[in-house]
Order: sequence, then C-alpha cells, then structure tokens
Amino acid sequence: MADSKPTAASLEQGSLKVKGNALTRFQQQYREYLGEFFGTFVMLLFGDGVVAQTVLSNGSAGDHLSIHIGWCLAVVFGIYVSGHQSGAHLNPSVTVSLAVHQGFPWRKVPGYILAQMLGAFLAAIVVFLNYYSAIDAFDGGVRTVPQRNAPKEVSSIATAGIFATYPAAYMTTVGAFFSEFIATSILLAGIYAVGDARNSVAPKTYGPIAVGLLVLSIGVALGVETGYALNPARDFGPRLASFVCGYGADVFTAFEGYFWIPIVAPVLGGVFGGYLFKAFCFFGEADN
Repeated sequence: MADSKPTAASLEQGSLKVKGNALTRFQQQYREYLGEFFGTFVMLLFGDGVVAQTVLSNGSAGDHLSIHIGWCLAVVFGIYVSGHQSGAHLNPSVTVSLAVHQGFPWRKVPGYILAQMLGAFLAAIVVFLNYYSAIDAFDGGVRTVPQRNAPKEVSSIATAGIFATYPAAYMTTVGAFFSEFIATSILLAGIYAVGDARNSVAPKTYGPIAVGLLVLSIGVALGVETGYALNPARDFGPRLASFVCGYGADVFTAFEGYFWIPIVAPVLGGVFGGYLFKAFCFFGEADN
C-alpha cells in the first residue's frame, strides 16, 4: 500500500495555499480600505515629495508652479491607482460629502477616513526619510515650524511646511477658514460635475485628469493664502508625521493653533460644495 503520510513539500504547499487564501479573503474584505490607503499614500508621496524637492533645493529644482503641477499629477495617479478598488475618495471631505449627498454608507465613513489618514501619514514618513540628508543640510538639524512674525533667519530654514500646510503670516483665523472652505466647496462641486453620468463633456476615462486639473486650478488661483489643504487627511496625517519626526508640538500650536482649520473647514466646505452642485448644476434623479 502506498504511503499516505504527507511529505514536507506537500505540507509547505498546503501552508502556502492556506496563507494565500487568507490573504485573498483579507484583500476582498478590506479592498476598499486598502485602496483608499494606497491611493492616498501615492498622492501624498508625490505631493509632499514635490514640495520637498522645491524647498530643499532653494527653488533650483522647482517653483510654485511645479508644486501646483506636482499636486495635480499626484491627485491624478492617486485616483487611477485606487479608483477601481474604492472609488478613490482619498479625502475625508469627499467621503463625508458623498455620505451626505450621494448615499455613501455612513458605516464605511470611519474606515475610509482612517485609511486615508494612515496612507497620508506613512507617505509623509517616507518623504521625510527619503529627504533626511537634504533636510539636515537645509536646516542644520534644527527642525523648524513656520511661525507668525518669525525672524527671517528662522523662517528661511522652516521645513515643516513640506509636510503640512501653514497660512501666510498676514492671514487671520477667519480668513484662513474661509479660504479653505470656499476652495473645498469648488473642489467638490467640480468633482460632482465630473462624476455626473449625464455630463457628456466629462468622459469617465478622463475623470481623474479632470479632477487633477481642478486641483491645479484651485492651487494657482486660491492657493497662496493657506496652501490649499482641501483635505483633512492630506494635512493632519503629514502633520502628525512631522510631529513624530521631531518637529515638536509647534506643528499643532503654530499660528494660534491653526491645525484644526484644514480639518474642519474642508469637511464643511465639501458638504457645501454638494449643495452648490445641486442648486446650480443638477436636475433630476441622483447619480451615485
């Protein structure tokens, strides 16, 4: 009678099969959240990366326009990477607005936002590690956060702005809030227009490019006052990463505790943007 005792090779193959099946089940169960995580990671890797290159080269390897273009392309490829997995929200403002206006399940909102935050956080860590030597050469190892009315010798070496947004020195709290609110309102109204199935001038294949160009337009037209965060994950994830990487509590206290504005204003602006679209561009049954 043949020996039916399993061999080491068969045991190993069986183990790999079980592991593969478990991995597949995990991917299937959490595919949307994995998509949001990776799409946001890609977006922030390119976005924070282009800011780092521009700042740390003192403008010799980039300028304001290249930052705007870099963020435009970051959004485009973030959407292409994750669109088939999760719908490519990549932004809590988008997720909340879709829940309010388009029936996106509220039960998924916390998971989406957590995935977006984690993706942004990890991307900022990777950018910091990638540019660690350049940051050291630029600031002399003194991790510096932009401050209102800071001396020129201090503001000239501030590198925390590579990761999170900080307002211009002349901006008031109300002014900064309004700037983020209105910019995100336009962003969401534009996203709804691009995603509207009845909008024949917005072919779905080019939707990510259209959204990227929308972000570019916002950057060149409305970006100078606050750095156009538009996205709580894009700002808070990297801000937390900069805190972990040695920039200290100033990342939260600078500009009279500005950090909450890129969280709250974009979320409210995103919801308002949905109402703008409904009021001026939408007639008929809702399109999810």
